[in-house]
Amino acid sequence: MTLQNMKPTKRIFPNSFTSLNLFCGFLSILETAQQDYNLAALLIGAAAVFDALDGVAARITKSSSQFGVELDSLSDVVSFGVAPAFLIYEIGLNRLDTLGIIFAGVFLLCGAFRLARFNTQLVGFKKEYFVGLPIPTAALTIAAYILVFANDNYLSSSYNLYTVTLVLTLAFLMVSRFRYETLPHFTKRGLKEKPFHFSFLAISLAALFLTQGRAIFLIFLFVVLFGIFNSVYLKLKKNK
Repeated sequence: MTLQNMKPTKRIFPNSFTSLNLFCGFLSILETAQQDYNLAALLIGAAAVFDALDGVAARITKSSSQFGVELDSLSDVVSFGVAPAFLIYEIGLNRLDTLGIIFAGVFLLCGAFRLARFNTQLVGFKKEYFVGLPIPTAALTIAAYILVFANDNYLSSSYNLYTVTLVLTLAFLMVSRFRYETLPHFTKRGLKEKPFHFSFLAISLAALFLTQGRAIFLIFLFVVLFGIFNSVYLKLKKNK
């Protein structure tokens, strides 16, 4: 179905979630400028929720379109590229002067390259896996890092090395060829196809509840590292 003959109501429903994603990214940037870093990190999380919902809405209404793909990528550049890069710079990397600007800029540029590569390689609207770390996951990992380790909107200078390592590693993974699995559909078929994903989700929710949210960074770190190990395993398996 083309954009021209699609009913306007079908287009508006998923695109409204995409717009909310973009707006949350904008609000996150404003909160970072106001030095409310925890709220800025939470708004990146809210943007990720809306980013997931726009895909769900598009599948329900069967209204996926090239327009939606482009709008989604433009929103992601702001919410998961500019917002986390500005946030991590303001709360920690700014202590490194010019190097801090470069490190934050590398994250942003790699995120933009990741989205551009995704758009040029997208065939249809269904995808079985991602090539390279998805930019929302990278952004959420940074947001989780700040929520866990920043106290009273302040990240100690003792974390400088960890911050730089995290930012550059995430940037590299976004433009890498490592394979990252897509989120499963919450259906009987989805449960059958990806039982590990549902088990991990259940364990993660339990860990978040038991630790009052403190486990969130470790959960995202596991997701990031699992993509690397899984890709290596699949490569070795294929070679054998």
